[in-house]
Order: sequence, then C-alpha cells, then structure tokens
Amino acid sequence: MSPLRGAAGLAAVLALGLGVSLSSAPTVAAAGADRDRWDVAGEPSIRILGRGFGHGRGMSQHGAEGAARAGLSAEEILDFYYPRTDDGRAAGRISVLISADTTDDLVVRARPGLRVRDLASGTVTALEEEGAALWRVRRDHTGRDRVSWLPSGAAQDGGWRKHLVLQGEGAFDARNAPVTLVLPGGAERNYRGRLHAAAPTPGSPARDTVNRVRLEDYLRGVVPLEMPALWSPAAVQAQSVAARTYAAYERAHPRAQHYQVCDTTSCQVYGGADAEHPASDAAIRATKGQARIVDGEPAFTQFSASSGGWTSQGSVDYLVAQEDPYDGYDGNTVHSWSVTVTDDRIESTWPKVGDLRSVEVLSRDGNGQWGGRIRSLRLTGSGGSVTVTGDAFRFGLGLRSTWVTLRLP
Repeated sequence: MSPLRGAAGLAAVLALGLGVSLSSAPTVAAAGADRDRWDVAGEPSIRILGRGFGHGRGMSQHGAEGAARAGLSAEEILDFYYPRTDDGRAAGRISVLISADTTDDLVVRARPGLRVRDLASGTVTALEEEGAALWRVRRDHTGRDRVSWLPSGAAQDGGWRKHLVLQGEGAFDARNAPVTLVLPGGAERNYRGRLHAAAPTPGSPARDTVNRVRLEDYLRGVVPLEMPALWSPAAVQAQSVAARTYAAYERAHPRAQHYQVCDTTSCQVYGGADAEHPASDAAIRATKGQARIVDGEPAFTQFSASSGGWTSQGSVDYLVAQEDPYDGYDGNTVHSWSVTVTDDRIESTWPKVGDLRSVEVLSRDGNGQWGGRIRSLRLTGSGGSVTVTGDAFRFGLGLRSTWVTLRLP
C-alpha cells in the first residue's frame, strides 16, 4: 500500500479491517432510553457520531503509528495489541487466489527467462519462441492443459499457436522475477513466484489463477497496501509482523483446496510486485521471519484502521478489549468522526420499517464512550420494527464502525 486507497486497507481509505470473525465478548444493555433511544418522526436527517474505523480487533493501524511516534518499538507495539502472544517464526511459501482472474485460461506476457512447469511431471520448459507476445495455458478438447503462444500483432480470438501439451496443470515463472499477468479485459499486473492455472476441484474444466510465492515476497505486495509505507518505521515493522503472522494463520487454515489465502480485504489486500515500495520492503527485511505465536502456532493477528480509543474483544483471548491510548494521535482523522444520513436512506435500506419513527440501541459491548460498540438496535416505523446487528447497521449505511451514537438536528 503505497498510496492511500479506499476501502481495501489503510493505504486506501484505511482498511475496513481483516479476517471477519464473531466476537466472543458479552453484550451489555444499552446505557439507558434517555441516551440510546431517539424519536426521529418527522426528522429529515440524522447525525451519526462515531469512533474508529473497522472492527477494532487486534492492532489499530493508526494506533501503531501513534505508538511509534510516542517512542514505542515494533515489538512493544505488538506486545500491546496482541497480549499473551509470544515471539515466533514464519517462513516458506503461500498460495494466493488472484480474484481478478478466474476465467478458464491463464495468459502472461512474454519476457526473458519465462518458463512453464508441468506440475504433474515436474518438467520445466523455457518459453523462447521468437516473436511471441503472449503465452497461455488452457484446457483443450481432450481435457489436457495446452501451452500456446500468440505472435505479436495477432488477434487473440484466433491467432494462438500450439507449443506443447502438459500431463498436468501448468504454472508460469521467471525464477522469481516479475511475470506480467494479462487479466480479462486487458489490464496487466506483475507477480513474483509462480502463476498457476489451478482447477478448483480435481478434474474440473474450470481454472483459477493462483500465485504461489515466497512469504516474504507476498508481504512486499501486502504491507504497503495495508499501511502507508512512509509511516514511522516501527509502525510499518509492526504491520509487517502482523501481516506475516496473519498470512501464516490463514495458510494453516486454507480458504480452499487449491489456494490458501485471497487477495482482497476478506483476507489481506495483495497487489503483487506492482505494490512494492522501498520503505515497506525495508520494514519487511528488518523483521524477516518474525511472527506472533500462541501454543506454537501462528496467532490470529487481526488488525483494522483505527480502534477509536478502545479495542474490541475478538474470538480468541489475546484479541482483548482494552483502552487504546495511542489511537488518538493528531494525524488520525478517523479516531472520531460524524456523518449525516437521511431518513429516506434508512427507510430504503430497511423498507419493512416504513416511515421511520424511532431508533433504539438494544445492546452495546460496554467499552468506552456511549457504552461502546453497538451489538444490536431496533428501527421502528409505520410498517413495524426491524432488529439489526451493529454490523448490519454499519454496512447498510456505509459507516466506518459500529461504535456510534445519534444526534438529531
């Protein structure tokens, strides 16, 4: 994440947060009808005050930056946000689904050193056809994967020339130099490691593009998309360890048979070699192999953009709810925030309510201002009442977090 980006991490809009899980924290009743029930009948709009950005579990990325500015080291930052975890190691490779390329072929741009590996026989073939612009792996009418090449200037809809037929599935690489993947529609992205045309299930004619890559190189495509690379070195180093650990945890709990982790905010945002940045590369090198473990296994190191001043209890005991003194540093624009929504917006999102008349918070987590993050609330109108979770309310209205309260004009 070099540039600040939108809803895909801290370098975009500041990560909405990773690794969704159900909280095990007990809920508490709302703070009282005088504060958590609002009669909104006839009000054209409602002002929502909020704190933080994301689910709030584990490390606050803004908090990590605030802690670094306060003089904490990367290890001290990790100790604070992941108590009861120990120092450990993580290495090896990881398989990443390239979500933008799930068509039935794999197309890459010709380059010096390009090779194709037959994953059944282990045979590696150099791809040096003179005049080739593109190379492709695609299942043919016999059910075998065929490698073809396209001459420069030829049309993709009929100009492919057969090169060889594989015994198994095929994977392109250039000895870890970036290989350019051509996506459906013509966009291109560069990836280190192998690009594999993988069947989702044995014998399936479908193919997904999966990037099999060294864990350290994977991080080079993750860290600058999850935190601005030019933030304080200690913060970026803490992010590197958290991201490495999260990847190792996901690898131990793979998402599918043919890949271990995805490349979106549902896992960690991964942009391949195009995302690499010298500053985050330095942080990754400085923490090479470092991870957080619990009972000898990688910890579930969730993180989000901003805790708002209080972290949220997660699904494991080391993702604790605790006051966060570092999140409120001067540069954190999402520590506290406000937004105005119209009653029409709420009514169109939950049409069963009819004409909205009242909003009532039923339970909160009990931590921090206003009683903390909303667990559930009730919307009541002319059509009846609808009870929704705090997460449903947040995502339905596009709010930054569930730690909110209301104000009427």
